[in-house]
Amino acid sequence: MKKADIVDLIRYHVEHDEAGFRTTAASIAREFDRLGDTELALYISGLLSDTTVFEAQNVSYGQEITIPFSRRVLYANDMVALPDAVMDDVHGILNAIGSKLGMHRFLFYGAPGTGKTETAKQIGRILQKDLYVVDFNMLIDSKLGETAKHIAQLFEALNQLINPQKVMVLLDEIDAIALNRIDSQDVREMGRATSAILKGLDELNDQVVLIATTNLYEKLDKAFLRRFDFACNFDRYTQKDLQDIAEKMIQDSLLKVGIKKHHIRTVRKILSIPTQLPYPGELKNIIRSSVAFSNPSEEVDYLRQLYRNFVSRKMDVGTLKNQGFSVREIEDLTGISKSKVAKVE
Repeated sequence: MKKADIVDLIRYHVEHDEAGFRTTAASIAREFDRLGDTELALYISGLLSDTTVFEAQNVSYGQEITIPFSRRVLYANDMVALPDAVMDDVHGILNAIGSKLGMHRFLFYGAPGTGKTETAKQIGRILQKDLYVVDFNMLIDSKLGETAKHIAQLFEALNQLINPQKVMVLLDEIDAIALNRIDSQDVREMGRATSAILKGLDELNDQVVLIATTNLYEKLDKAFLRRFDFACNFDRYTQKDLQDIAEKMIQDSLLKVGIKKHHIRTVRKILSIPTQLPYPGELKNIIRSSVAFSNPSEEVDYLRQLYRNFVSRKMDVGTLKNQGFSVREIEDLTGISKSKVAKVE
């Protein structure tokens, strides 16, 4: 962040220049995002989206809200790393929620593990809203017409909230009830459920933020898709995005277990070998298990675990040399001394 930005922020504040203040603050958020501090970038964007949300944090709302067929989720501080294209959309969503233009229904779609659910949780945390996740196991009923009744009860409860601005609702994997009515086996029952969802979305109080996620975007009812103010595509990761995200996840995991030396060059070489890295959800599991399974008394053992899980269970000197690892790196990976490694053609 440049010194000039700080000076401008103070000047705009003193001069009560709201537009200048917000523009400069948004520029600072983008700079933090570029430098890899996504958490802080999202937090600043959230503050800009609607300052009244953050002022409300000290207000007492009394007893915890009860919403049928849902459960409240407590937030965690887990890292969420997204490609720039998706991050830009998330910043836009935060701005849209605070714009007072009634944009409050958003759809996140993409393959499993792309970060849809975790991003929704981060948005709720940043905006300091109570997050309620709808439990479709409770909502869907085998009795004829009961599912539609439950959906109506859910939206009725949302519209009767005393403090709707405090609540965010997550319809995770909405395809459970919103698949294309024509392609569904029980057309009439699916039609009732989808019609109830459409009516609920149309009449939902615009102070309640609602985010739905799906892995089956193409299968969703078209009328359902039109009810959302914006649909964000999470299938926009490049290989470089995934390498950068994996690198950040590895650093985060190492810090948690107290390993200070990260051997970043070796890590980058390991991550560059696979032709296609998995999406962040699977990446996180692979990296966490690699670090957790490594020998804490050997600071380089996590590198061996990463290589085994991302590249191959077998490590021979010749292959490692062909993959571009240095003599010292091969020693770290194999445990073979540098002098012996050097002799291998």
